[in-house]
Amino acid sequence: MSQVLPVHDGNRFGTFAGVFTPCVLTILGVIMFLRFDVVVGNAGVLSALGIVLASNTITILTTLSLSAIATNTKVEGGGVYFLISRSLGPKFGGAIGLLFFAAQALSVALYVIGFTIALKQYLPESVPPLLVSTITNVVVFGCVAIGAGWTLRIQFFILATVIVSLLSFFVGAWQAFDVELFSSNLTANYVGEESFWTMFALFFPAVTGIMAGANMSGELRDPARSIPRGTLAAVIVTALIYAAQAIFLGGSVSRHDLVHTEMVMSDIAILPVFIAAGVIAATMSSALGSMMGAPRILQSMARDRVLPRLEQLGVRSGKKQEPRRAILVTFLISQAGIMAADLNTIAPLITMAFLVTYGLLNLATFFESTTKNPSYRPQFRFCHWTTCLAGAVGCAVMMVLIDWGWAVIAVCLVGALYWYLSRTAPVNQWGDLQSGYWFERTRQNLIKLENELYHPKNWRPFVLALSGQGFSRPHLVVFGSWLTAETGMLTLGQVISGHLDDRLERSLSQEKILRSMIRERELAAFPSVVVAADYVAGIEALVQCQGLGSLRPNVVLLGCPLTVDRMSVFGNLLRNLQSLGRSAVVLRRTDEPVDDWAAPPGPIDVWWRGRANGELMILLAHLILQHPLWQGRRLRLLRVVESEAGIEEVRSHLDRLLREARIQAITKVVVASDAASAIQTTSRDAAFVFLGIQPPEVGCEDEFFSRIELLIGRLQRVAFIQSAGGVRLES
Repeated sequence: MSQVLPVHDGNRFGTFAGVFTPCVLTILGVIMFLRFDVVVGNAGVLSALGIVLASNTITILTTLSLSAIATNTKVEGGGVYFLISRSLGPKFGGAIGLLFFAAQALSVALYVIGFTIALKQYLPESVPPLLVSTITNVVVFGCVAIGAGWTLRIQFFILATVIVSLLSFFVGAWQAFDVELFSSNLTANYVGEESFWTMFALFFPAVTGIMAGANMSGELRDPARSIPRGTLAAVIVTALIYAAQAIFLGGSVSRHDLVHTEMVMSDIAILPVFIAAGVIAATMSSALGSMMGAPRILQSMARDRVLPRLEQLGVRSGKKQEPRRAILVTFLISQAGIMAADLNTIAPLITMAFLVTYGLLNLATFFESTTKNPSYRPQFRFCHWTTCLAGAVGCAVMMVLIDWGWAVIAVCLVGALYWYLSRTAPVNQWGDLQSGYWFERTRQNLIKLENELYHPKNWRPFVLALSGQGFSRPHLVVFGSWLTAETGMLTLGQVISGHLDDRLERSLSQEKILRSMIRERELAAFPSVVVAADYVAGIEALVQCQGLGSLRPNVVLLGCPLTVDRMSVFGNLLRNLQSLGRSAVVLRRTDEPVDDWAAPPGPIDVWWRGRANGELMILLAHLILQHPLWQGRRLRLLRVVESEAGIEEVRSHLDRLLREARIQAITKVVVASDAASAIQTTSRDAAFVFLGIQPPEVGCEDEFFSRIELLIGRLQRVAFIQSAGGVRLES
């Protein structure tokens, strides 16, 4: 009976059988037998050695990164997808997982085509190569669908066959080695449009087999031990074999035969049949390995529910619980590759996919190393952030040099997949380095900010809005978001009266409510809830303790009391905020809007009475108008004078003030003996009215309340500003 995503224990293979052997057999595959002679013939021995060196440098650097990540986490099935997703998160992991799966599936086509080329010399010429490739692909599919265990076990026989074929070649090449021929084949002589980079693109898929062991991570007894040792050993051994092969090919085969003769190795070997056997064995093994590895990537992605539709491909069937649906998808993709392309077409496409994957794997390890996350404790000690960065840069450079067009397409494809998954993928539950990266970057910036001298030019609003539950006083939340959305920071603060022992659970619950509202409204804000025996003491504790170092609230946003009985406490709070060096914005809003989050109609009016509060008023009004909801609105700078004689002088002063401040606004001077009446009449249609205030003297709170009520009358939206300084408009 089939079952979706069960937990199973398939960890049964060690380093040699589970990692070294599949890596070696994948690396020493179709390219070595059927295309490396073309590389040597075009590039010459020296450039061919350079290609081998460059390719293996990238793979060794990538293997170091792979080893570091593999020894830093409990490795499950999914290979490179699992490792990248646990570092860069499900979106990057999913994007690379899908791309790498497609590359692995196309690799099956690459190996099956190579198998067909090796086999067709023993078949009648009337047999179509496409038929042979299709039958071979079906056989590979059937073998893998039965089960992976027996396939891994027969690798020893395949490995022995490859070793014998190589010995047959090297002995024959040694006997035929000619120093003069070797000298003539040292330098490059490219045919047609071939170049170093086309040869690099043709060869590079040969060394991409370093992931063959990691792809079977779910089948290993000890992935953290086996993946580093087995992969590094395979890379070093195969690099030496390729280097030796380049030298022996250059010294035993003419350049013409290297370029134009298929399976030239069989012409040199003392027993040519072993070359054919080696090709057949290696290509079949590589095809089986890719057919086994690719579905397990889908399986791991289905287990993580990266894409809901993938869950059905994670179904496991039979006693061995094989991912047969995913295997079927892999078969269909590989068959499409067989029908649509040949080796020379498929190889560069696979190269780009693998280089992108390797680059991001290196990048993931680089960020893990540089973020200094305490959880990054790899047991593999031979990886440094410089090697990771070198590997990532090397992959990027190689992509551009090989084919910048395909490089752009590959990067855009990853970007498109990332964008799609960012909209659909669920929030992961395993953590990734993104939070660690942002923490480290924030930590460094805070330290730099702490050491910098403050200048009014750099003043930004860091608003602490005493918003209560947020839902109960939305006008403070909305006004705070308007003030800070483009340039500042906003904290939604709430004080719960009582003792901590009794109110702790409620405080945690209220913080969750605030976080929920912040997410729903997509606010750039932070919640902060404190429990205090006294409400004013709680606000003062919030003001003093909120923030970190020099990054702390400089503006406190309060609601204005609408009754005189609360004014005593409120007046004391204003005085304390002034003593603490914090500016205060007291918002008095009595209208009942249909939509709290909609900007009310009309201009913003700032009533100027001097620089004490005026500079902060103008700047805050200007910042509100930068919000997208306020685009196109006007700012009016107003002042009341008692006689017409002072109009021109005052208007000139206001115009000069705005010009020096570089703020667009309309100036207006109102002549009136009753300032309160003039303000109420002039600003009756304003969206908001900004007025300056000073905290009341002790014992004069009732008089302060009456004066405010008389000043604003029936104005419904007023922001009173009490500035603590630190703002200069001309800065």
